[in-house]
Amino acid sequence: MGSERIGPVARRLADEALEQRSLAVSVFSFWEIALLVQKNRIDIGQPMRVWRNNVIAQGVHEIAVSGEIALMSTELDGLPADPADRIIVATALAREATLVTADARILDWRGTLDRHDART
Repeated sequence: MGSERIGPVARRLADEALEQRSLAVSVFSFWEIALLVQKNRIDIGQPMRVWRNNVIAQGVHEIAVSGEIALMSTELDGLPADPADRIIVATALAREATLVTADARILDWRGTLDRHDART
């Protein structure tokens, strides 16, 4: 959606996934963004529900948390205890997807996750 915080390679990956109709986001990512908006740490320029609907209208798939994802999130050895991060990582693993993130703890995790640094 035009954020300067996303690097050119990450943007290209997202654009390609969107073209292939395979760009997806965990519901927990929307939850985390909403919390950041409430704390005034980011500004998305519109109400969160409107922003989310616009993201989905562009063709981004929203991934709900399944029992499989919830249980998988408890089995991620060495990943910090943040429940939202664990759910997001488990979602990417369950979908065999590349996770684009700027979270250093996830980027540094030694688990077998296909990931890309969002800042590059």
